[in-house]
Amino acid sequence: MTNPQHNKVFEAKLNVSSLNDILSLEKLDNNLFRSLYHCENFRKTLFGGQVLAQALMAAFNTVDGIMPHSLHAYFLRPGSSHSPVIYDVESVRDGRNFTARRAVARQFGRPIFNMSASFHQTEKGYEHQAPYPEHVPTPEDLLAAGLALEDNEQDGDSSSGISPFQLLPIPRSALKHEQHEPVEYFWIKTTETLPKDPIFHLCTLAMASDIGLLGTSLVPHGVSIFDPSIIAASVDHAMWFHTANIDADDWLLYKSYSPWSGGARGFSFGSIYNRNKELIASTAQEGLIRPITPEESDTP
Repeated sequence: MTNPQHNKVFEAKLNVSSLNDILSLEKLDNNLFRSLYHCENFRKTLFGGQVLAQALMAAFNTVDGIMPHSLHAYFLRPGSSHSPVIYDVESVRDGRNFTARRAVARQFGRPIFNMSASFHQTEKGYEHQAPYPEHVPTPEDLLAAGLALEDNEQDGDSSSGISPFQLLPIPRSALKHEQHEPVEYFWIKTTETLPKDPIFHLCTLAMASDIGLLGTSLVPHGVSIFDPSIIAASVDHAMWFHTANIDADDWLLYKSYSPWSGGARGFSFGSIYNRNKELIASTAQEGLIRPITPEESDTP
């Protein structure tokens, strides 16, 4: 049973902007961790990217300093932002070059999320990357043109003005894309300077990676993810880190593309580039997107 006094203290820590706090987990036992801080999404539940980042940090805390290179996760239930999350990490494999972990996030004794993550010792090999998108304005270009910074509403409680990230959406007119084309670009960075430790930057990028993908799958249909008449929720999420040399507190370009939607699900890919035009991470996500049915509506 959850300690009521702990819940009272936890609620006082709810609306915080510090990523350092959000990624600092309390160790309860070997491979068992508890979150100390949360921020809400625009639907007043746990932001999925935050659970993803905390699960990755919990898994990292059970390996010997090896950086993650990929993760595959499922969002099973909405999380409550008024109670801590317990992260139970299973040591699946400790190999010479690869280490595997499985993390299950629970609230009130029920799993709300599970994730498999792989960690890789750095090795040399063949290299190539997809080309950097053409004709993309820099953050400085956008700011000089008078485009204001936006606090992201998907990862923070916008009513309190608290968010760990700032966004610079790139207008479609600057990219010469047709309105119906399911492609979105934006620059993103943290609102604070992060610790130098690479794992904070990788976990922060994991948190940010849940932004924009589901919304891109709605672009061809002229519907916003914030529309109260639809249901939109991440179902599964995959991410590949192409380098551990990431500065999440500097501007990163996020390109998202949705090749398909159907059956009440939207599917999107994402590519994340740094300011040196290097592809530093790739993402993929499928989520539930559909109109709310009359039975689900609060309206009689």
